[in-house]
Amino acid sequence: MAEIKKEIVIIGGGPAGLTAAIYAKRANKDMVLLEPNLIGGQLTWSSVIENYPGFKSAITGMELAQNMKEQAESIGVNITAAKAVKIDFINSTYIIQTEKDTYNTQAVIIATGASPRKLNISGENEFIGKGVSYCATCDAPLFKNKIVAVIGGGDVALEEALYLSEFALKVYLIHRRQGFRATAVLEDRVKANKKIELVLDFTVEVIQGDSVLRRIKVKNKINNEAKEIKVDGLFMFVGLNPNSIIAEGLVEMDENKFIITDKSMACGKKGIFAAGDVRKKEYKQIVLACADGAIAGLSAGRYINENSY
Repeated sequence: MAEIKKEIVIIGGGPAGLTAAIYAKRANKDMVLLEPNLIGGQLTWSSVIENYPGFKSAITGMELAQNMKEQAESIGVNITAAKAVKIDFINSTYIIQTEKDTYNTQAVIIATGASPRKLNISGENEFIGKGVSYCATCDAPLFKNKIVAVIGGGDVALEEALYLSEFALKVYLIHRRQGFRATAVLEDRVKANKKIELVLDFTVEVIQGDSVLRRIKVKNKINNEAKEIKVDGLFMFVGLNPNSIIAEGLVEMDENKFIITDKSMACGKKGIFAAGDVRKKEYKQIVLACADGAIAGLSAGRYINENSY
């Protein structure tokens, strides 16, 4: 196992991590970005992105992630396929262990993002990969000319319901209340889409099937009406859980394990910063993750300048 010394180590290769890496590299810092999986994170799951500045027409998440990766690599950002498994803080130095190597660094940027939240519905775990999915971009083609349901009421849920309607015969959009949290333009598109049927004030109680998903049982929260809906697929978009376990005990977190930062993305302990969906904030958008990453990259660079070895 090699021991590698860096000025800045960035953990996570989504929009926040990539942007932080670009800013840290432009500040001429010796840095590395660690990402064990596909570069782009949740960004790669987005089928259509229309609100990221700089593009006259829609772009896919995969395309945007590739653009960001290529931009970072073009200026010499070192992207290493490695999973950080532990962070220790010893004598003003952070020791980051991966499955292969150990990194010694003065500054750390945690940009590990978040993962889709499960609802823990009866049958949910049983049918993951057998009809239950958390990524329409990944699985929509599997449901061509079939019937699917989407759970959720935010931007992502409505975006993915619209995307699924390009493949599926019918899409049920199930939301536990009447009003959506999504932007008005998405709500208007959903309501105008003849393939999408709204199932409002309902929650999914049970997921059933045999070797694959066959049906869901839903219940009305107002009058307790219960009914069964036959579906081939069920897509869940009900929020996110932060991928912050690596930072537990090291930084302050809220009750949901989102990392608490100040406006400079600092986490309270000197030399450690957080950016993107892993940190506590009101809005979760790609452009805001990039903004977090830019601030974290600048802040980490300034910290190195003021606290050189």
